[in-house]
Amino acid sequence: MHTVIRVAPGPGQESVWDYPRPPRVEPVTARVRVIVDGEVLAETSRAQRVLETAGAPVLYVPPDDIRLERLTRSAHGSTCEWKGPAGYWTYRHAGRRIDDLAWSYDRPNPGYGSIQGHLAFYAGLVDEAWLGDERAAPQPGRFYGGWITSRVVGPFKGEPGTEGW
Repeated sequence: MHTVIRVAPGPGQESVWDYPRPPRVEPVTARVRVIVDGEVLAETSRAQRVLETAGAPVLYVPPDDIRLERLTRSAHGSTCEWKGPAGYWTYRHAGRRIDDLAWSYDRPNPGYGSIQGHLAFYAGLVDEAWLGDERAAPQPGRFYGGWITSRVVGPFKGEPGTEGW
């Protein structure tokens, strides 16, 4: 069994190890921006974040605050044990295509209705992901969509050696 050494949060920080399981949804007051090809694809001060043990916060943007004309539904899908079935979105504009750069829950499970129809973007697939005035880094691993900023400490699921968490 792998022993996790939790990083102690400093002032103004949160540890992902203090996040609950099942995950909690809460509003985000900071401005969230997603940039692709030098253009704002999404911008909101009405995002929701999902917090789950060991994962960086996942930010969900309301569809009214997204340039949906640049996105099409993907054939890809997945299922979260907590939130339910997810559908994915592909970016297409000016000859550029980014497959599955975002996902959403059209019919989320009970307790997750506040993210219904909102899109979560992979920080590692867009050109820039911003939370407030800080550029976010992608959560490690191919399966996780959390945004890492200086406000959260890990270790984070998805880093090498975390497959058994």
